[in-house]
Amino acid sequence: MGGDTLTKAKNAIGNGIQGQAVLDSLPHPVIVVGEDDKIVGANSAAEGFLHASLSVLKRREVSWFVPFGSPLLALIAQVRERGGPVNEYKVDIGSPRIGQEKLVDIHASPLSDAPGGVVLLFQERTMAEKLDKQLTSRGAARTVTGLAAMLAHEIKNPLSGIRGAAQLLEQSASEEDRQLTRLITDETDRIVKLVDRMEVFSDERPIDREPVNIHVVLDHVKRVAASGFAAGVKITEDYDPSLPPVFANRDQLVQVFINLIKNASEALNGVNKPEIVISTAFRPGVRLSVPGVQERVSLPLEFCVRDNGHGVPNDLKQHLFDPFITTKTNGSGLGLALVAKIVGDHGGVVECESGNSGTKFRILMPAFTGPDLNSGIED
Repeated sequence: MGGDTLTKAKNAIGNGIQGQAVLDSLPHPVIVVGEDDKIVGANSAAEGFLHASLSVLKRREVSWFVPFGSPLLALIAQVRERGGPVNEYKVDIGSPRIGQEKLVDIHASPLSDAPGGVVLLFQERTMAEKLDKQLTSRGAARTVTGLAAMLAHEIKNPLSGIRGAAQLLEQSASEEDRQLTRLITDETDRIVKLVDRMEVFSDERPIDREPVNIHVVLDHVKRVAASGFAAGVKITEDYDPSLPPVFANRDQLVQVFINLIKNASEALNGVNKPEIVISTAFRPGVRLSVPGVQERVSLPLEFCVRDNGHGVPNDLKQHLFDPFITTKTNGSGLGLALVAKIVGDHGGVVECESGNSGTKFRILMPAFTGPDLNSGIED
């Protein structure tokens, strides 16, 4: 992706207003460095990234924005020496001038018609990490799928036999021993329920999808939550009323948001003025490669569930969507794994941002692009 963008940037340089328009249309920060290391060009994304206007940028050398001895300066020198493009990954260019947290991939290429000139494209690691997390979530879902199929076939039948034997023993056992046989039946029932929940993961049938009004789904989930597991928690809506329908399975969306809101409400135990915010928005420009599709899929619909709890422990953040990962005493650790599977099956992305001020789950999904947007949408 960096190479294609650099090609566009290099073709745009020197083409006047049209060239600048092309540069400004690029989603990633691009700057052009002259042979004296001064910045001679930049796009709009770079102005935001470096927190400076183009007129200010052109008065500075690139070293003014980065820490002393930054690898970026050595990378520029390497491009000039090699006369060819160089890529560097996970470079920290954070500084007091542009912000402390600036971990980027840098794609650098020489400017052929300007000796010593170098084009730099910065790709913030945040988006790259999101894609990595999405692939990890889908991998976790596939792991659960295989495990669920195995459990269904290899465990449920023996459990049935164990439960039946315990019931037979209970008929001739003393009162003290009956407590033990009841314990056996109760525990086998609990395991069967767990396996039944996991069988959902082994369902590989095609998803029956249609255009769905996400706000109808969220209103339904809010009513379920407010009358049950989230009673006493303030639930706030921040909706974009102009949002187009999402191309999805309504029942599965209900399951996703019930899991997320239930997870959020449980994270609010002991919190003063607990609140959950459900938001929807349109975010054009987000595209993702998904299995089985050659072209990148547009994911413009953003759905968020945010709470003001204490946040996710740091040691769990990287494994939050893995199966059996939970901080709850009686939790199975399958709720978020199921969310990852459903969203992944829809070709979407689910991610989590968490800190001391709370946790936000963000879902990006495709919009319905059929000929009749009103067809199949619930009123």
